[in-house]
Amino acid sequence: MSGFNPSQRRPDGVALVTAAALGAVAVLIWTDAARLPQDAGYSGVGPADVPRWIAGCLGGLALWSLVAAFREAPEAPPRQAWGPVLWIVAGLLAQLVLLQPVGFSVATGLLFACTARGFGKRNLMVTVPVGIVFALAIHLVFAGLLKLSLPAGPLENLFLGG
Repeated sequence: MSGFNPSQRRPDGVALVTAAALGAVAVLIWTDAARLPQDAGYSGVGPADVPRWIAGCLGGLALWSLVAAFREAPEAPPRQAWGPVLWIVAGLLAQLVLLQPVGFSVATGLLFACTARGFGKRNLMVTVPVGIVFALAIHLVFAGLLKLSLPAGPLENLFLGG
């Protein structure tokens, strides 16, 4: 009887590449954090601590991916649907091009609408205004409360008196 022998199965190549990439990024972040001064100050947390935590988490994910490459049988990947990807890329390009001329809220609202369309929400007449309102709220928080600057257009100037 010729049954399936897991020891004869090849490891999942995608999981191995993922583990290697995550491990490389973890090592890069860890070595970069080692160059930062570690004077913890009054709080006990220094500037190198958070990068080390991130590197540790990425290292854990790399190890998890490595173990999964040898434990689980690889599944056939689903077919890529290019329509949603193109909608999201179009939204990113629109934001990039429109950020300075029309401001953060309109450009990011269009990105929101294109991303929603990519995820299946077809009614752009609803998602564009909703995205603009969300982005305007974010802009008002960043510019008004936090005093950080985002590209302002006519809509932002209407609310902030720019």
